[in-house]
Amino acid sequence: MADSSSAPVMLELVDESGTTIGSAEKLAAHRAPGQLHRAFSVFLLDDRGRLLLQRRALSKYHSPGVWSNSCCGHPYPGEPPFVAAARRVGEELGVAPALLGEAGTVTYTHPDPESGLVEREFNHLFVGSLATAPRPAPEEIAETSFVTSGELTKREAAEPFSVWFRTVLEAALPTIRELAGPAADW
Repeated sequence: MADSSSAPVMLELVDESGTTIGSAEKLAAHRAPGQLHRAFSVFLLDDRGRLLLQRRALSKYHSPGVWSNSCCGHPYPGEPPFVAAARRVGEELGVAPALLGEAGTVTYTHPDPESGLVEREFNHLFVGSLATAPRPAPEEIAETSFVTSGELTKREAAEPFSVWFRTVLEAALPTIRELAGPAADW
């Protein structure tokens, strides 16, 4: 479901161990100080081991116009994180991953100084590969780019990234390295 939907989007609230404790409307869960909620982050690689980045659409209510991981979002209450991740890859990128596997979880709290919103998430990580070129939904994604590790370092120094990007990337790196192989230099 795109951010532009008129129906309120509900998120699954969790405790520190990831056990569901309730639900909250999406924007309310992100207002300071933030409510701990279930989320997911996807990292997709091409056949050369390059990581797909997306620059979030300028119309996004949260973190517009910044670079981030391939896809991220929130499962609906009761929706398995893997199902939500695969669904959102299709909705945002217009493709299905050729491979998608779990890469652990990470919990964090990151205030976003630009919006005043807070990312307080129990984030399920997924790493996979794409066999076809993405066809991004313009209401979700302004542009995409495949990058090597070195290219990512240069881009992070020159352009803004989401407040959660480095945290989720570091947590997913062991699985990214495993899938990409040593030649990709992750």
